[in-house]
Amino acid sequence: MRARQYEVDLLEEFDDRLNGYRAAVVLSIHADSCAYVNDIATGYKVVTAASRENTAADQRLVQCFIDHYGAATGLGLHPSITEDMTHYHTFGEISPHTPAAIIEIGFLYLDRRLLTQQPDLVAQGIIDGLMCYLESPEPTPTPLPFYTPPPETATPQ
Repeated sequence: MRARQYEVDLLEEFDDRLNGYRAAVVLSIHADSCAYVNDIATGYKVVTAASRENTAADQRLVQCFIDHYGAATGLGLHPSITEDMTHYHTFGEISPHTPAAIIEIGFLYLDRRLLTQQPDLVAQGIIDGLMCYLESPEPTPTPLPFYTPPPETATPQ
């Protein structure tokens, strides 16, 4: 990201700088369980806060990761979004005007090989998702038609 001229801040989970933090985007990166859960505990998860002011931007950020992270890594989107993810404390600490998402990059049990032996693919997936969000124009809302009153009709006299 820095090679592409983006300023990047690496923040700790409980970083004092998170209080009111403003940026083009905040992405909280995590890896899921390293314990065996079941045979389908594989893939990535990405979500934004359950309730935030900037939901359109947040949802566009999430969609960029859905569109690009799995393509780069070969992982599928796992459907088990947890309350810990949607209510992640960072979402409440940063500025409400900063788009934010949390990504679980894979499960450390079944996805360990990818996460530990191919971190370049994981990093590329993260970069691809961020670049999609940062460099794609925001969708233009469909303009509402202007109200045109009906033409006046001549009243017969």
